[in-house]
Amino acid sequence: MLQPKRVDVDLNSEEFKKEEEKTKKFVEKVVKQFGWCLNPNKEVYDAIVMGLTRNKLMYGKRYCPCFIPMGDKDDRICPCKPAIEYEVKEGCCHCGIFCNPNKCEELKGIDENS
Repeated sequence: MLQPKRVDVDLNSEEFKKEEEKTKKFVEKVVKQFGWCLNPNKEVYDAIVMGLTRNKLMYGKRYCPCFIPMGDKDDRICPCKPAIEYEVKEGCCHCGIFCNPNKCEELKGIDENS
């Protein structure tokens, strides 16, 4: 398991809020780069952005918050290799923040009917 560079991350700090804005810009850039879309479920989006931000501050990289960083070549740094190669093509990446356009439309329909 990869040891964090720090553990004193305060989710309410100004530092966290600034890094969180950078993470939001980062995920928007990824979406544009790959032609994906962001999961329309705000709870999923917020949770993953928070996890990516926390990992950036703790480990120095935006590791997927759904996996424990192990410090090896297979670590899932966002956007991870499985997301790029096949997960999003099939619907959404493992953590659910990135989806293909068809899956986004499907998820929007689910949210509207809830």
